[in-house]
Parts: sequence; C-alpha cells; structure tokens
Amino acid sequence: MDNGPSSAALPLDEYSRYGRQMILSGFGLPAQLRLRQSSVVIVGAGGLGCPALQYLAAAGVGNIAIVDHDTVEMSNLHRQVLHTEARAGTPKALSAADAIKQINSHINAVPIVEALAPTNASKLLAPYDLILDCTDNMPTRYLLSDTAVRLGKPLISGAAQQLDGQLCVYNLPLSDASQSRGPCFRCLFPKPPAPENVGSCEALGVLGPVTGVIGVLQAMEAIKIITGLHDRKPTMLMYSAFATPPFRSIKLRTRQPTCTACGTLHESEWAGKIDETDYVAFCGGPRPDWLARGVEGADDREKRISAKELHDALSTAGRRVRIIDVRPPTEFGICYLPGSTNIPLNQLVADPSSKDRSILSGGSDVHLVSHEDERPEETYVVCRLGNDSQIAADALRAASVGGVVKDLVGGLRAWATEVDPNFPVY
Repeated sequence: MDNGPSSAALPLDEYSRYGRQMILSGFGLPAQLRLRQSSVVIVGAGGLGCPALQYLAAAGVGNIAIVDHDTVEMSNLHRQVLHTEARAGTPKALSAADAIKQINSHINAVPIVEALAPTNASKLLAPYDLILDCTDNMPTRYLLSDTAVRLGKPLISGAAQQLDGQLCVYNLPLSDASQSRGPCFRCLFPKPPAPENVGSCEALGVLGPVTGVIGVLQAMEAIKIITGLHDRKPTMLMYSAFATPPFRSIKLRTRQPTCTACGTLHESEWAGKIDETDYVAFCGGPRPDWLARGVEGADDREKRISAKELHDALSTAGRRVRIIDVRPPTEFGICYLPGSTNIPLNQLVADPSSKDRSILSGGSDVHLVSHEDERPEETYVVCRLGNDSQIAADALRAASVGGVVKDLVGGLRAWATEVDPNFPVY
C-alpha cells in the first residue's frame, strides 16, 4: 500500500523532534522540509551568534556555517552561551559547531576559522541561502551588506550594546514574483560614524540577555524567510531592556537610487569594487586600541606616573597624596584604590577648579578640602585603562590646581598587573 510521499519525507524520529512546531497553522511539514533543505551562514559566534545558532540548529536548519576567527575567553561566557569554561582558548567557530551538533546531531555544522575580508567574503558566503550578521564592528557590517547585495541574498543584521539592541533585514526580497528588494545597510547609513564614537561591549558593557533577545530574533527572521512566512516589509526593530514597552518598530524607506552598493545609478560600476575596497579606511581607520593608548607617553615623567611609582608614593610616610578616580560611580563601586576619591570625568572636566565637592571616597561621603594650604602636594588621577585620566589631569593642570598633577599610566589595569595581582580586572 502506498502511504504517500510524506511518509518518507523525514526520518521518523524527526517527526517527534519537530512536532510542536510542525502542528502550527501555516507551518506544517512543508515548512519543516524547507528548513531541513536550507543553508544559513552566521558571521560571528559571539553574544548574538550563539543564541541565533542555538535556535536555528534546534529548529532543524539543515546546513549551518559559522565564520569566526576569534577564540573563547572567560569574559565572553556571561553572554556567549554556547561556549564553556572548558573551551576557553578554543576557536569560537569550532566551539559553537561542537555545541550545536550536541543540540541536533541531524544538522551539518561547518566551522570556518577565518577572518572575513573583502577578498574572501563572496567565496565564503555564496554557498548559503541566508547571511546573519552577528558581528560588532562597522567595517564588517559594510562588507557584509555589500556582499549580500552582490550575491542577492538577505542579510539579517543584529546589534547589541549596554541595554539596547536592534534588528533589521537588509536586501530583503519584497516578493517572490519580482526581483525588487528592500534597502541595504548603505542606504540607511551611507557615511559611517568616526571610530572613536563607536563603542564596544568591552568599553561600555552589555547585559547578556540583551544579546540573547536580539540573537533569538535573528533566528526568528531567518526561519520566517526560509519557510515563506515573512511579511516582506522592511522594518528596523529597536529594543531597550528597561523601557516600557521594550520594543518599537520603524518602517524603512525604499532603496536609494544613489546608494553606491544597491542603487540603480551605481549598479554596474559597483559590481567589482568589493575586493578593492579598504573597509577599515572607509570607516575612518581601525577601532581605537584603548589599552595601547592608555600607555602612550609613559616616559613623560612630568605628566604621567607608573603603577610602581604610585605605589611607592602611597607607601612613603609624610607625602601628602590625593588619588582622584574619574571612572563612573558604578565602576568605582566594583573596585578602587584605598583612600581614592571618585569624581566622574564629566563632572571634573565641567568644573576642575571646584574646591567643595560632595564625592565618594572609599565608599564614604567626604568633602574635598577647601583651603589652598590644605591641598595635597601630589594629585594622581586614575581610571580603568589610562585614557580618561589623561584628559582629567590635563583639565586639572589647566585649572592651575596646585602641586604635582599626574595620571596613572595604563590605569588600574596596570596596577593589577604591576603592583597587586589580587586587584580585580573587569
């Protein structure tokens, strides 16, 4: 007896595995088969890529490639949920591929331990139906968008920082019947911001579930597109964890004819330019290395002091020393040098000559001394990495604050490395 084609469409155990989603109205076996036959490439196996990978693998996407050349670090684990302590030091692509194979052994996971570049982007991404941008830097975002346009593939882009995130599908097909597509990343952002104005999770922080929310939503967009359930309306979804309501949606404008990547005025001339484009230069240069900047000018003994020299100054009897910590109060609450006073950078720069401030010192309310003859002879400014402290020290010197005014080379990170290995590093 012929039971029909559906009896052999999936292995029997997959009916049980995917049954809860297959019984959804409008989903059914056809949608599950589309997922099984589809291929997706995720660029970035970090805070966004991990939750996206989890749910795409669990949903039954048949072929999943993971492009990431970075390695797992302990600082990743609060948000990059596929990685483990045991895999610290392992390439993220390998770690993530191993993790999703443990979730679903039926899928084909392809780790690509390689940095995406203009010279290899088209080759690496071409074999896949969809591209997920789970990266965290502007040059790669522009490269991915341009490549998606060249290859004619949708780009599901996510971003998350601090308590906020956003989600958008670029180059979205607007219908099956026509070749028209939604805007690309360049249509909305033709000029990138300066590198100094683009923050990072390392510098600004991020709440782990924020990356989880955006990453899961990226997976949802991919499933909608693969199964034909997407409404084909280009929008940008904004998420703010502590806002009420936390979500808001913005309708995107149509493609811009003048866009250098997807616009009709430049379509033919742009086709071969990706390989020749220096995306880092286009974005204003590399992201600032704040750790390296914090130790620049270390030999300038008139303005800067090393961690060991500061330790000696604090240990010498009879020296009148004041330490001003210019980090935000939240960071000051994590750790601080004993006896230091917390004056956040923006407050200090706004009024560096103020003699009466109510501030925090070692966790207690105190007042700075108000008489000229009571000022400490030596003022040392500290911050996390030695960058904000330079700005603050310059402001104090410009305000003619008496005595020695110097800042700590390398900040509190250097203090932990050179003086006190038990001092917290975050």
